[in-house]
Amino acid sequence: MKRTERHHLKENELEILTRQAREMIAARQREVTAGIIVAAVIGVAALAYFLWHDRVEGRAHAMLADAMVVQDARVVPAAAPGTPPPQPTPGTYPSEQAKLEAALAKFKATADAYPGTDAGLYARYQQGATFLALNRPADATSCYEDVIKRAGNRIYGQMARLGVAEAQARAGQYDQAINGFKELAQRKDGPLPVDGILMQLGRTYLEAGKRADAQQTFNRLVEEYPNSPFTGDARKELDALKKSA
Repeated sequence: MKRTERHHLKENELEILTRQAREMIAARQREVTAGIIVAAVIGVAALAYFLWHDRVEGRAHAMLADAMVVQDARVVPAAAPGTPPPQPTPGTYPSEQAKLEAALAKFKATADAYPGTDAGLYARYQQGATFLALNRPADATSCYEDVIKRAGNRIYGQMARLGVAEAQARAGQYDQAINGFKELAQRKDGPLPVDGILMQLGRTYLEAGKRADAQQTFNRLVEEYPNSPFTGDARKELDALKKSA
């Protein structure tokens, strides 16, 4: 091959390599640009989500706070017959039932409006607790089960499981309640105080007429949790069992 032809061939190869390098750089540049655009879009979307989430949580907590104010309101009974009526005090209720009914409506509104938020879950739990205070265990159970479905094994779910057992005991469904309390008492690494659960379990045994099981449960509480605030009550229950034996 002549020298001029070899030189020409090298120039062609150089042009090809240069063109390929430029094309590769251009392609990479498009990929990088596209990546930057995608990252920017994701960042804007994430920011928008967090801002929206904060607004939603803020509104949910505001509604929950309003419900808690009603729950903690004072009860001012109506005046006795023949006596002058008391001065009306804003934010008070004439009876405990009236206050609970008003709080119930607000807890329900919060939970219905924001069911997936922490405030909404707590509102639904409080709705169940208020139903229980109104002696409506079936309605309480329905609220607690909704919390369990949404919260799973998180703290609200565990609290709701305890609520279900309490509602079952209140409804006279002692076997179901006992099984629920026993299951929760086995979770020593869980968020709920086992000593308090044992106290409720022992009292449910008593209500079910199972004195031996109640005595065993109270003894366990005293032995395993000697410094528990429930230990004194457990000792009283044990003394009462001995006296009535």
